[in-house]
Amino acid sequence: VQLVESGGGLVQSGGSLRLSCAVSGPRLYEYFMAWFRQAPGKEREFVAHIGWSGGGTVYADSVEARFTISRDTALSTVYLQMNSLKPEDTAVYYCAARIFATTKSDYDYWGQGTQVTVSS
Repeated sequence: VQLVESGGGLVQSGGSLRLSCAVSGPRLYEYFMAWFRQAPGKEREFVAHIGWSGGGTVYADSVEARFTISRDTALSTVYLQMNSLKPEDTAVYYCAARIFATTKSDYDYWGQGTQVTVSS
């Protein structure tokens, strides 16, 4: 499975961004797709995950009601819509894939990451 993120950038506090993760590989229907983030000097943390079938959506408390994870199976793309962004959302955001859902970072496949910077 290969994952390529895009859509990061610089945005002011309160603004929005949509991240995309282009996914390729066999039997994608078997996978859960997740977004993680890692800020400088901090551990990688779970943001959200979703099943390729569309179920199994879970969010971290810190992003609940502000972020939305979704997927378009026809385009083989997973999205993370981020609204009401805060400076503490600044991080490198990674897309990840795993057969079984988990909020831990032991996913099997990872993208290269995309930088999101929120200015105050």
